[in-house]
Amino acid sequence: MGRTILAMMVGVALAMATMLLFEAGYGLLHPLPAGANAQDPATMNAHIAHAPLSALLLVLGGWVVGALDGGLVAALISRRHKRIAALTVGVVVALGVVAVTSIYTHPRWMQIAGILLPMLASWLGARIAQRRAAPTP
Repeated sequence: MGRTILAMMVGVALAMATMLLFEAGYGLLHPLPAGANAQDPATMNAHIAHAPLSALLLVLGGWVVGALDGGLVAALISRRHKRIAALTVGVVVALGVVAVTSIYTHPRWMQIAGILLPMLASWLGARIAQRRAAPTP
């Protein structure tokens, strides 16, 4: 059980790092205006409302790729509970999406996709890990 907990922690940390990299890409595609306060929800809501589709898709991609790579690594580290470890990463990412989209207004399609796709991606990460661990005939 300790190895599974470690797997989940490492998977979540990797997912967060991946999401931060994608968010940095968002900042390059759609930078905040000079002097804007990133801590002000009204400023951020206006900024997100005017974001190009490519920037929004990059953020969504970060959520999905983070759940995939975090879920895959969690499943690879965990010995007995690969699926549980991977899906836990997906749940944590989805809960993070719920938290962020409740603070800052995002398009509805992004909210829905941001909950469903990370769960699917973490499940896929578990499947990849299980196939990798399966003995070849």
